[in-house]
Amino acid sequence: MELGFLGLGQMGSAIAERLQDAGAHLHLFDPNKAALAPFVAKGAVAHGSATEVANAARIVFACLASPAICESVARDVAAGSAVKLYVEMSTIGGPAQAKVQKIVEAGGITLVDCPISGGPKGARAGTLTVITAGPPEARAEIRPWLETIGKNIFEVGDKPGQAQLMKLVNNLVNAANMATAFEALVLGAKGGLDPDQMVNVLNVSTGQNSATLTKVPKSVLTGSFDYGSSLTIMVKDVMLGLKEAEALGVPMWVHGTVGQLWRFAEQQGLGPADFTSMIKVLEGWAGVEVRSRG
Repeated sequence: MELGFLGLGQMGSAIAERLQDAGAHLHLFDPNKAALAPFVAKGAVAHGSATEVANAARIVFACLASPAICESVARDVAAGSAVKLYVEMSTIGGPAQAKVQKIVEAGGITLVDCPISGGPKGARAGTLTVITAGPPEARAEIRPWLETIGKNIFEVGDKPGQAQLMKLVNNLVNAANMATAFEALVLGAKGGLDPDQMVNVLNVSTGQNSATLTKVPKSVLTGSFDYGSSLTIMVKDVMLGLKEAEALGVPMWVHGTVGQLWRFAEQQGLGPADFTSMIKVLEGWAGVEVRSRG
């Protein structure tokens, strides 16, 4: 099966690996030529543009960094001669998704809204959460490929944009969990509690959440700050979620404050760093670190 794939960043490359290992003959484009090399070595075809990929494959997947890039790439894809189905895996929000849909549909291409959750590690393990929205026949055509990258696949509707909204709901909860867990752990560390023991208590109590279960033990207690996603990406997703809430007339008292904290961390120069680095802002204010003592 000839598949196109656009965007070989941390998430994109991990997803493309799974697709290639499942038997897809990949047609690829990414401005970073070094990212293409491992795939070409295994038989993939590197192209010089997104349009060239869309000239070679009926189904094209995209996993890109921002709404602006997604819109630009969609225009290139719409000029392709072979592509009939465009799978937008990027997290860009409803308004940008609508622009992408309009662009590709003008070229006779069907769009499936298909954001994913679980990070590069989950992509490589095939355990991502995949959220899809789009015409039923299009969802059915890509589902076998989605099953190679995802453990949980949710079809949330026939209208592109609904999957984007679900992904932003998830990411808002994730961002709030991290912010509140980091803040409370800094409090405990300032008062003399052992960071490892605090996490152990939380993870068998009502304070348990994804931050305490995975992010803090792996990347904060160890001081590695290497969970796999940049702080800037988290800020982007939170801001997209708040814009969706504003458009729908939904007050966001808590998440508005969470968004301010994440933006402040980015303004302190932590944007390119791993998103778990946000705790450093809170640690700096309190004059304490949340690290294993062992």
